[in-house]
Amino acid sequence: MEHFAISGQVVQYAMTGLTVGSIYALVAIGFNIIYNVTEIINFAQGEFVMLGGLFMVFFATVVHITLPLAFFLTVVAVTVIGVMMERFAIFPAKNASVLTMIIITIACSILLKGAAMYGWGKDPFSLPPFTSRKPFILLGAAIFPQSLWVLGITLVIVFVLTCFFKRTRFGRAMIASADNREAALLMGIDVKAMVMVSFGLSAAIGAVAGIVITPISLMEYDRGALLGLKGFGAAVLGGLGHFYGAVVAGFAVGLIESFCAGFISSGYKDAAALLVLLLVLFLRPSGLFGSVEVMKMKEF
Repeated sequence: MEHFAISGQVVQYAMTGLTVGSIYALVAIGFNIIYNVTEIINFAQGEFVMLGGLFMVFFATVVHITLPLAFFLTVVAVTVIGVMMERFAIFPAKNASVLTMIIITIACSILLKGAAMYGWGKDPFSLPPFTSRKPFILLGAAIFPQSLWVLGITLVIVFVLTCFFKRTRFGRAMIASADNREAALLMGIDVKAMVMVSFGLSAAIGAVAGIVITPISLMEYDRGALLGLKGFGAAVLGGLGHFYGAVVAGFAVGLIESFCAGFISSGYKDAAALLVLLLVLFLRPSGLFGSVEVMKMKEF
């Protein structure tokens, strides 16, 4: 019985870690999409997640429209915000240094957080799960259906993005713009449009992350900063610019946090993840899957 209880605990912590790690992976993918095209670290990526959760709450519980339509409208709304951020904040400063661009994204993060506080207030919001609230038992662990939604949607996004960048002309144009901007321009590719699309796509992915995690964890105006920081840590751990590395690292960070919280103390989970990140970067500065020269989207 004791062995069964321990086995159930391990499965429970693993499922929790994979669920949270899925969100970190999606945020890390958003970081990498923009970085690969612009070499900018978008520190407003966490705010896209926060806005995804809050817009979903608004459409589903205030306007009372169906969940699929609320999902679609939320992704569209946050994507528009991402495109507007690029058009009105990033594009006018296109000739500025990378450091200046990063500072601009930090300013956008603060602005979006302030707008969310003004629009939704400081109270946390909940969202009903997509399907049943009742957990089912798997190997002694209670698994909530919403966790399966999180994992499933994450895997679907990874599959769709892989197909997009490998098999579509627009996706290959983004890869070309990331790999060699001058050559892409000579081939007639509108690199400015690719930059705009990268911001819109990363905002859409952030919105999806916010939507699927809100039924499990409450969403509020200041949650984006912490989620963005964890996602950035996953992006760096996997190798900045490496698509699949972000997914693996996101899961790894989530599992480390979950097992540390379960077997040691929840107060040390952030420190444990940071310690592993520092150790990996000390031994391999380019990250787990990165090379000395940061890998570009051509790895899709």
